[in-house]
Amino acid sequence: MLTIEIPGRETLEISHVVLDYNGTVAVDGALLPGLAERIAALKKSVTVTVLTADTYGTVRAQCEPLGIAVETFPRAGAAQCKEEIVRGLSGGAVCVGNGFNDIQMFDAAALSIAVLEKEGLCAALLAHADVLVSSPLDALDLLLRPKRLCATLRS
Repeated sequence: MLTIEIPGRETLEISHVVLDYNGTVAVDGALLPGLAERIAALKKSVTVTVLTADTYGTVRAQCEPLGIAVETFPRAGAAQCKEEIVRGLSGGAVCVGNGFNDIQMFDAAALSIAVLEKEGLCAALLAHADVLVSSPLDALDLLLRPKRLCATLRS
């Protein structure tokens, strides 16, 4: 479990990190460099799961070496699928995403981090995010170095 204490706010007890795949941790279906090491470090304290409609059909090959859970679903209804999965997790969840179909899972998360990478960020998602970062590396670093979150989210 990952405990994140943010001054003036409720302490977050995080058991899960849920990652959208395409546009968030992958560009054009390929996992971005530097993520494997950060995911390995996070796996020491939380469960890491990738949720995706797998637009490019690459997620299993890319994520299998990481030893993390991967859940895919039909492209239609992805938002509802993601929300149901996050709501079904026991313990708090951090969700990281960039797309329209991440809005509902962001609303179900204890902490939501929007990523503005090469594939863009759905403008509507920003209103549902706790934090916006410019890369998934920065998103995972916030969890590996939670004092960074304190500086951003303290009241």
